[in-house]
Amino acid sequence: MERVKLVGVGNIIRFNWHFYVLAVVVILLLLVGSNFLSSYVAYVAQIVATLVLISMLISLSVSAYVYDFSDLYSFHWLNTNGVIPRKQLVNIHAGFDETSHLLAKIYPTATLAVFDFYNPNKHTEISIERARKAYPPFPGTVKISTDQISLAEKSAETILLTLAAHEIRNHDERTEFLKNLGKALQADGQLVVTEHLRDLNNFLAFNIGFMHFHSRKTWVKNFKEAGLKVISESKHTPFISVFILQPNGTAS
Repeated sequence: MERVKLVGVGNIIRFNWHFYVLAVVVILLLLVGSNFLSSYVAYVAQIVATLVLISMLISLSVSAYVYDFSDLYSFHWLNTNGVIPRKQLVNIHAGFDETSHLLAKIYPTATLAVFDFYNPNKHTEISIERARKAYPPFPGTVKISTDQISLAEKSAETILLTLAAHEIRNHDERTEFLKNLGKALQADGQLVVTEHLRDLNNFLAFNIGFMHFHSRKTWVKNFKEAGLKVISESKHTPFISVFILQPNGTAS
């Protein structure tokens, strides 16, 4: 199955439509209301409406760039970062799986195992609920929890966590999850965590939406507490960070 152009930004609008409806309502109220305000206040209202519109357009433009016009979903960057799945590949997501069918095509000789750690009681994003209703799970997907991952110790060659782990909002739960994944890795296995960061670039792109992401400092702390070492860190576009991790003995 090929990835259709603009499906990424289309899904963002589709699954987060309430934010865009709210933004449009705010813009209209400000513009209409400015007709009934004093000239100075009307000018301020028009500026605010313009800023809201610009912020929304920037966010959607960056989303289209990252999810539709970069090579993020080609996964060629895995090879560039020294990750070449051979016999086995584990793909873990948070309820919305855009990658497994692509990985199955890109790595046809590798055995692909797919796991879904989504828990509606803990991971409460309404966008994920909408996405799950729109997209059926990849065949053979196994439901897991962050504390029970259904992988034997030292069994996994390559584990991918693509734009998923940030949905685990609790720090300790996230650390425990990463620790369990580390235990499942072979001695030379690799865990690939791909995420937006709570940094300046993502603030400029997504405004207050960048608060949904975690900072680099937080991720590094999670990795250290989980007994994982970062063997490679790189940028895929200015808005996405890729961490390549390996087991590093006993977690603290």
